[in-house]
Amino acid sequence: MNVRQETAQDFDEIYHLVRTAFETAEVSDGREQDFVSSLRYSENYIPELALVAEEGRKIIGHIMLTRQRIVLNEKSINALLLAPVCVDIAFRRKKLGSRLIDTALEKAEKFGFDAVFLVGNPDFYNRFGFEETVAKNVKNLNGLPDRYVLVKELKKGCLDGCSGTIDFDYEF
Repeated sequence: MNVRQETAQDFDEIYHLVRTAFETAEVSDGREQDFVSSLRYSENYIPELALVAEEGRKIIGHIMLTRQRIVLNEKSINALLLAPVCVDIAFRRKKLGSRLIDTALEKAEKFGFDAVFLVGNPDFYNRFGFEETVAKNVKNLNGLPDRYVLVKELKKGCLDGCSGTIDFDYEF
């Protein structure tokens, strides 16, 4: 299995993978594949942080990190959004999602980003060092339950002494 940066030739296959993967997700609005496309064509897209896992010539996993706006009272940080990560149904429970997350976070840290935000299951993402944003005095503006709005500081302490808001309202 190989993890690499996505290319334009992969976009259709990624779209299908994301749609199919989220058909069996615990929580899904059925538009995740459109969200990926929307992020890809936005100013927030960072090609080097959009990764695929492939087995042979088949794409079996995908992750994307894009720039995320956050409003803080004391300082600004260089933040990212992790959304979404998905794995082909036939390749789940083989730590492929974990490998994609670890690889993406490592790249983000090397590129100098300060923190990564996401909306997801804390029971899964806590193992990667994600915690509730409210623990860092960052509230979401979308009415999402605090338990599911998470952050991982890539630069330890980058949110210390701050308070602020984050908005996940994307139109697509």
